[in-house]
Amino acid sequence: METYRERLRNEMGEGRAHLSKEVKNGLEYLKRKRLQRAKSVIDTNTSIANVMNRSGGDALRASSSCGIGLHGNADPFSKRKVHKFDSSDLEWTDKIPECPVYSPSKEEFEDPLAYLQKIAPEASKYGICKIISPLSASVPAGVVLMKENAGFKFTTRVQPLRLAEWDTEDKVTFYMSGRNYTFRDYEKMANKVFARRYCSAGCLPATYLEKEFWNEISCGKMESVEYACDVDGSAFSSSPTDQLGNSKWNLKKLSRLPKSILRLLEMSIPGVTEPMLYIGMLFSLFAWHVEDHYLYSINYQHCGASKTWYGIPGHAALEFERVVKEHVYTNDILSSDGEDGAFDVLLGKTTLFPPNILMGHEVPVYRAVQKPGEFIITFPRAYHAGFSHGFNCGEAVNFATGDWFPLGAIASRRYAHLNRVPLLPYEELLCKEAMLLHTCLEPEDVDFPSPDMLSHNCIKIAFINLMRFQHCACWLLKNSRACISVSSHSHGTILCTLCKRDCYIAYVDCNCHMHPVCLRHDIESLDLTCGSKYTLYLREDISDLEAAAKIFEQVDGALDEIQSDHNLYSYPLSNMFQRAEAKGYTPYCELKLDSVIEFYASPEQPANNDECGTQSQSVNRDCSENLKPEVEPLESSCTPKYAMGHANSDFGTVDFEEFSGRLPNSRCESSLPPCSQS
Repeated sequence: METYRERLRNEMGEGRAHLSKEVKNGLEYLKRKRLQRAKSVIDTNTSIANVMNRSGGDALRASSSCGIGLHGNADPFSKRKVHKFDSSDLEWTDKIPECPVYSPSKEEFEDPLAYLQKIAPEASKYGICKIISPLSASVPAGVVLMKENAGFKFTTRVQPLRLAEWDTEDKVTFYMSGRNYTFRDYEKMANKVFARRYCSAGCLPATYLEKEFWNEISCGKMESVEYACDVDGSAFSSSPTDQLGNSKWNLKKLSRLPKSILRLLEMSIPGVTEPMLYIGMLFSLFAWHVEDHYLYSINYQHCGASKTWYGIPGHAALEFERVVKEHVYTNDILSSDGEDGAFDVLLGKTTLFPPNILMGHEVPVYRAVQKPGEFIITFPRAYHAGFSHGFNCGEAVNFATGDWFPLGAIASRRYAHLNRVPLLPYEELLCKEAMLLHTCLEPEDVDFPSPDMLSHNCIKIAFINLMRFQHCACWLLKNSRACISVSSHSHGTILCTLCKRDCYIAYVDCNCHMHPVCLRHDIESLDLTCGSKYTLYLREDISDLEAAAKIFEQVDGALDEIQSDHNLYSYPLSNMFQRAEAKGYTPYCELKLDSVIEFYASPEQPANNDECGTQSQSVNRDCSENLKPEVEPLESSCTPKYAMGHANSDFGTVDFEEFSGRLPNSRCESSLPPCSQS
């Protein structure tokens, strides 16, 4: 069976061979412009600014995240008047309130996640906040990247400096330039561009450059800039004498700290569990976006000019998307009419528009100006955007604490609605974190600080909701008699072939083991060429999971909190709990799964799994040829450790290596104080 990586590689190859007419026009234009400017350089020794603008060479390719739309053979960098973004008056830039700024002591700075949990109740109301580090790096970023990381080079992206209509004919994309830089070479180029424009190498006031940026985007003469974003690597020093590099605020260490949910991942995900570098120049930008899975992010400014950030509080995310849908995008580029239409386009991370559009529709916007030695935190579901004031180097990584789980559930539901492959195994992370919490709290109640109690409560409520959904879905499935057998499994997460949801606790599969489906679909309506005899697979430790959920429900107020979140876990099944209760269902009632097997235990319908086991190879061939099934792992650019193996059950032996796609196993390591650990 074709693996996820092979399929992705094939699709990318096909994409290059069948580029749209608009993209081909854009690429051809850039190639012609490059040749013209190359000739100009030879004839007149053109300045470095022109060298920068011609950096899109033969290696230019369209971004995989978003297409480009052009008016015929128009210049993809030329500015045009976009009437809905009136930039004649920039006084609104003086009306944006600043986000909170924190200056922790060295003692408070000792534990990053504990400190962030402490300030989160206040700071999260603004979407972003700034933290001034009490520790300094003794080894400059330039030294780290030029000497400690010898041979370090990176490729930039070309960013058009213009606004767009955001219709089918006029969208914006960022191109790969095809030009490699050392850190020092890029700095020289960026500083020359700045000096050419302002006849100075010094810093300029942030308020002045903010107006300059929006004026340039609207009607300036600067066509494009180069930005090195998502560059693998870190500028934190490994020197034993570097205070900041040896602290827990070194972003290479953050995702593996005890309170970090992402420590449970065995695989590394660049930019999520491993930091990435962002090396910018005057007016290089990051467009409006929200972090993958609504995770937190932390960004450290190593050196250079400041950055201006704009942040939207997470509670205003839907209102932000509504304004973008109604006042930025035209309906013809939206994938759906619902609330996820704008979200889908925003995932391309190339949408930029001035914040006054939001302010005019009462969406709260806050600003931060980040200088070297300062951290910017973005909170879950907080949209943000910004730009650089000149050459600089930043570094960023994602993280999550227990309070993220309710928002992670919302993100999972939205990805499923859009049929997007998730980046994280949400169910697995939640189950393992919940069981660690259950194990620690079982002997006796531990006195936790109040931020920890909030985090623990979020874990408990999310876990209860998940387990209640799984139990109810299994009960309905048992009553429908859609499955001929029930089996246990002990492997890691796999993806639903219908909606791409991650499945860790339970799923249904067909005879050929090629079409795992989560319990959020009507199994009886499935029509597979390999037949309609399905097996329900349940985790072998599901009784332990349910026992933990029952104990969590005993907490005062827990049952009141779970009622409103049912749909987060049951989508796209509508009114699942109401339908089940009408048929006599009660939470955690005995499922009596043996009755399923007894129903099918007849000469015509044997109860064993021989048909699903020994005959699976021949069925597998027919199925794969006709349906081209997808069983997809969660992958990144690095090689994940897939959860392969066998699960034995009373109904025969199921070889789970027949699933070529797996989400990686996550490891079980407690973040809790003792019980045994602090």
